[in-house]
Amino acid sequence: MTERDNIQFKDYSASQIQDKLQQCLDYEAKYGEIPQVTAVKKWCKSYEYRKREWEWRQNVAKSINFNTDYTKPYYNEL
Repeated sequence: MTERDNIQFKDYSASQIQDKLQQCLDYEAKYGEIPQVTAVKKWCKSYEYRKREWEWRQNVAKSINFNTDYTKPYYNEL
């Protein structure tokens, strides 16, 4: 097990989350509702959502194989 595997979720401060939520509300008041802002508002309002999103990003990073050429088409390997 590496040090990277021992990383624990650390949430943002309440003031940072509140500031981000206010940015979203201001944006929607000025430009209207869009899916990206709706997602960030959901992120701001839910600790579990933030934690799951962080876990997802960690797993994406772990899935990267640095010895693989991802630009090479898959069908050539068949």
